[in-house]
Amino acid sequence: MASNRMEGMQLAEDQIKILEENFNKVTKHPDESTLMLIAAESGLTEEETAKWFRLRNAQWRQAEGLPAHLGSVKD
Repeated sequence: MASNRMEGMQLAEDQIKILEENFNKVTKHPDESTLMLIAAESGLTEEETAKWFRLRNAQWRQAEGLPAHLGSVKD
């Protein structure tokens, strides 16, 4: 599970719960409208929500043994 502090982001437990639930059950790559809904639900800005998803995706990819950034499997 993600920490309360991801590269300068200080989040409340309820915000993390909302973000993690969406990450695990809805999508790891939300489109613009989904991002807007998640941001509204969590009380964060769309920019903060997008940043959290970028950081959380890098963390997930690293845990899966994949390159931290999106790209070719050959990376």
